[in-house]
Amino acid sequence: MTVKEDVRVTSDLRSRTLLMARLGMAALIAAALLGQLLTSLQFWGERGATDLAVNLVAYGSLFTVLSNTASMVLLIALALGLPRRDRLSRRFDVVLLATTTCMVVTGVVYNALMRPIELPDGATLVWANEVLHVIAPVWMLVDWVVTAGARDVHRRDLAAVLVFPAAWLCYTLLRAPSTPEEAASNPYWYPHLDPATYDNGAFGVATTCLAITAALLLVAGGLIAIARRRSLHRG
Repeated sequence: MTVKEDVRVTSDLRSRTLLMARLGMAALIAAALLGQLLTSLQFWGERGATDLAVNLVAYGSLFTVLSNTASMVLLIALALGLPRRDRLSRRFDVVLLATTTCMVVTGVVYNALMRPIELPDGATLVWANEVLHVIAPVWMLVDWVVTAGARDVHRRDLAAVLVFPAAWLCYTLLRAPSTPEEAASNPYWYPHLDPATYDNGAFGVATTCLAITAALLLVAGGLIAIARRRSLHRG
């Protein structure tokens, strides 16, 4: 076997390994999302919240659920090679940047702010919670680092990273005040977005949101820097 053939075989092996890993992670995320959904529906039902539509909206509106769902879809698309088309590649890379950023920040915020909070027995499926808040965010970061040289992203894409978090935040803050607290969920979804959590009310929420925005920009900037550096080395 020549050196060129050996390099090609090694490259093919890495590609197949990455493909299988992405599909495996997508399947794991899907299982975690479904498992936690069923656990939540049972828990909420036992507390008297039996409106399926309300419960599904509550679950589907969680930032963690939305970010992990997007990650699952993108991992499947990557495994199938869908973003290789030229007209999709650049847009796909920006969406992947935004999703990876959201996942990393989700993991950091959960483990720094929410892990110490004790939840009622039966509210959380432990293994699914770890997948959604630790394993999947770590994988998305590793996947980005491994393939960063193929990503066409720039500093101007930082604004795009904030689009989904900003839209979700507006939806949550506008919805919550007019929504009574239900057995399914606190109207604010997360305690650090609830003014009642802070002595200074809305100011505390604003401060937390600014800190999370800074974290999003910092993580996204780091991911872009990795991609640009790897791209230059490839070139």
